[in-house]
Amino acid sequence: MQTTGTVTQADQNRALSLSTIAFTVCFAVWTIFSIIGVAIKAELGLNEFQFGLLVATPILTGSLTRLFLGVWTEKYGGRIVFSLQMMLAAVATWLLTLADTYTMYLVAALGIGLAGGSFIIGVAYVSRWYPAGKQGTALGIFGAGNVGAAVTKFVAPFVMVAYGWHGVANVWAVGLAAMAVIFYLFAKDDPELVARRASGVKSPTLAQQFAPLANLQVWRFSLYYFFVFGGFVALALWMPHYMIDVYGMDVKTAGMSAAAFSLSASLFRAYGGHLSDRFGARTVMYWTFGFSLIFLFMLSYPPTSYIIQGKDGPIAFSTQMAQWPFVATLFVLGFFMSLGKAAVFKHIPVYYPQHVGAVGGLVGMIGGLGGFILPITFGALLDLTGIYTSCFALLFVIVAVSLAWMHLSIRAMERAAHGEALDQLPELPEMQPIHHAATTTMPRVLTEWHPENPEFWQDRGRRIARRNLWISIPALLLAFSVWMVWSVVVARLPAIGFDFTPGQLFWLAALPGLSGATLRIFYSFMVPIFGGRLWTTLSTASLLLPAIGIGYAVQNPETPYLIFLVLALLCGFGGGNFASSMANISYFYPKAEKGNALALNAGLGNLGVSVMQFLIPIVITAGVFGAMGGQPQVMSDGGQLWMQNAGFVWVPFIIAATVAAWVGMNDIADASASFKEQAIIFSRKHNWIMCILYTGTFGSFIGYSAGFPLLTKLMFPEVNALQYVFLGPLVGALSRAGTGWVSDRFGGGRVTFWTFAAMIVAVYGVIHFLPADGGAGNFGGFFACFMALFLLTGIGNASTFQMIPIIMGREIPRLMPNLGPEDRQRQAGREGAAIIAFTSAIAAYGAFFIPKAYGTAIAMTGSPIAALWGFLVFYVLCLVITWAYYTRRGGLLHDIENGRGARASAQTA
Repeated sequence: MQTTGTVTQADQNRALSLSTIAFTVCFAVWTIFSIIGVAIKAELGLNEFQFGLLVATPILTGSLTRLFLGVWTEKYGGRIVFSLQMMLAAVATWLLTLADTYTMYLVAALGIGLAGGSFIIGVAYVSRWYPAGKQGTALGIFGAGNVGAAVTKFVAPFVMVAYGWHGVANVWAVGLAAMAVIFYLFAKDDPELVARRASGVKSPTLAQQFAPLANLQVWRFSLYYFFVFGGFVALALWMPHYMIDVYGMDVKTAGMSAAAFSLSASLFRAYGGHLSDRFGARTVMYWTFGFSLIFLFMLSYPPTSYIIQGKDGPIAFSTQMAQWPFVATLFVLGFFMSLGKAAVFKHIPVYYPQHVGAVGGLVGMIGGLGGFILPITFGALLDLTGIYTSCFALLFVIVAVSLAWMHLSIRAMERAAHGEALDQLPELPEMQPIHHAATTTMPRVLTEWHPENPEFWQDRGRRIARRNLWISIPALLLAFSVWMVWSVVVARLPAIGFDFTPGQLFWLAALPGLSGATLRIFYSFMVPIFGGRLWTTLSTASLLLPAIGIGYAVQNPETPYLIFLVLALLCGFGGGNFASSMANISYFYPKAEKGNALALNAGLGNLGVSVMQFLIPIVITAGVFGAMGGQPQVMSDGGQLWMQNAGFVWVPFIIAATVAAWVGMNDIADASASFKEQAIIFSRKHNWIMCILYTGTFGSFIGYSAGFPLLTKLMFPEVNALQYVFLGPLVGALSRAGTGWVSDRFGGGRVTFWTFAAMIVAVYGVIHFLPADGGAGNFGGFFACFMALFLLTGIGNASTFQMIPIIMGREIPRLMPNLGPEDRQRQAGREGAAIIAFTSAIAAYGAFFIPKAYGTAIAMTGSPIAALWGFLVFYVLCLVITWAYYTRRGGLLHDIENGRGARASAQTA
């Protein structure tokens, strides 16, 4: 049987050389827009954002396809997958020359992006030819194929001058197609694939290949690669344009200067693999991040003029990095980024030898996404700040975060290996005489926390837990207020001179829901990593960014729509806070009181939506902050509004809540639940079912809260809607906090079933009372039906959360019959908590989809009725699912809830 230990060196060299050449050609095609994009920009008259999107679009395809191409390489072998991938990318590159509109260029660019997927194919293919001790060097040599970016920058400008950008696309397409044929004819199947076919063993399933992706470590590697590779691709695409604008170079000089960076960031990758084999990948990563911080700080410092008052008068001077020092600094930065790229992929075959395709695919995908996201962000930052060096400042922040996370993770592993003895050592030998271990312990950390112990709970536990809860509630209330603030702001933007379409306004109302829901997924795991006190402080302080940003943006009708989109996304910080806040409070309370504590935290936190919708219409009518708040905006009817107060009003409260969290809250030393332990829920059927049902309840609550003010304003313009809309979220929040006992008494499944039945009726009522076919509609009926919807969503929020722990309590004995009673209870509690966190994240997407559905329906049909019919059909689906899985005879909850219902009836009688 052929293995890495029996293959010949000639076969190894053949596989490595063919893969490296193929990857070089693919990379040259993948970055083709860095040169021809300049000509296309001039031809189409694109702005900075449009240009950034064009050059980044191939990176998107190349990144997303890496995950699947890696898996297919593991299953079918690199020879066939690599050849097909190159041929398809070559066809797309040739077809680029047939495009004649910006949209068609973007579509063609998506196809060209297939060339970027070649990296993970080569990694999975090459790593199978070498033993672990030589994989770092081999993969480093293969990764040097990044030099294809330099090839494009060196050669393409000359081809473009002679034959135009169409000639570049044609030549590159022919070269890639030829390489596809050569690779298929001369490459061999890897030894592991040959051995598997000979033995008749089936290839690993998708579930087996994707299993390691549940490890947080994989995502940490992905962040590293987001910088070392994604940053490299982004700078390779951005630098020609940057140098033309900043230093006034022509396209040929700019291309060759940028190629110097691409060259160093590619060729030295092979040396990085050698260093990783010799000194360890961790050491190389420290070198990469440390030196990158220094060079990025130098690059991010913008040209600045200074005037100093000297004794003989003003002394004027300026700082600016000249052209060739800039190119030299970029070259050295590229050198260390190339070392880092090799070091990251040295980790993967060592830690995950059987899953190189899946793990490497994910890491490569995240890194490639950096090459897509960063150029767009560079363009947006340039439009926003007007400072060219802002792109380097952004990379500086990413490197700082990556270095901190890496170092903290390493320290955590060292502590796990060496125990408390390591923490007793002074940091430096010369500190030995004055070192006292007790003085270096973290403040306000509860090293002993036993809420299930009645004596401990009565003596001091309840007091501490309540203090943390009552600090958490106002912080969460502020988070919900900032998250949903756009639902009120957008309704008044047209009145103060902003010429946005209804579709654009609904986008602003919807985007906080999209970002908030996405952030919830990550926020769910932050408390065990940072501690509840620190994370609550940081997450609350982050609300200052959108609050202050909104205050300034709304004062000028000339503020670009892009700025409003960014601020809307930043409001998602408030949405993410829910997951971390609930996770934090759950650690403080015993099981007997956990439900009430979480209900108070969630229900009163949800009140933030109602508080915001009640407060904003009041504060925008007066100059609350005087001259500090800015001048009022004149409305079309001659009145005045201080719209900036919609953001500024939260600032003092956010500062107060941030200080309170830092001073008054605690961290719990043993409050930990690893991502791996929680990731098992992704294989649980009922996790996904409850995601659907909770989306129907909480997703509806938060989505209706976001879209209700603007919908009311558009459908009933004669009504001052802002006087009434706060009542909906108020009813929904209070009903959630006050109706949990109904589910406890009659069963969460039953309550959820009848809740969805009533929501179907209420939505039909909304449709009935809306203006249609020339009719004026009925605001009273419309408003009453929406109040009923808010009431029902609150009841459903409580009932679905009540169902989850009961469902897992019944499922765990069946799924894990070998566990003892205590272990079953512990596992059910762990999975139930994880499902609650995950469903809350998925359901929060309702804050995006409901307002967006309104906007789309209005744009297509002139009325939101089509969207409401869609919601009604979804509630019918939720009703059927609840009955089929939980409440019908034989359903999972039927027996237990029938018993509870019988007891409740007897008590009532």
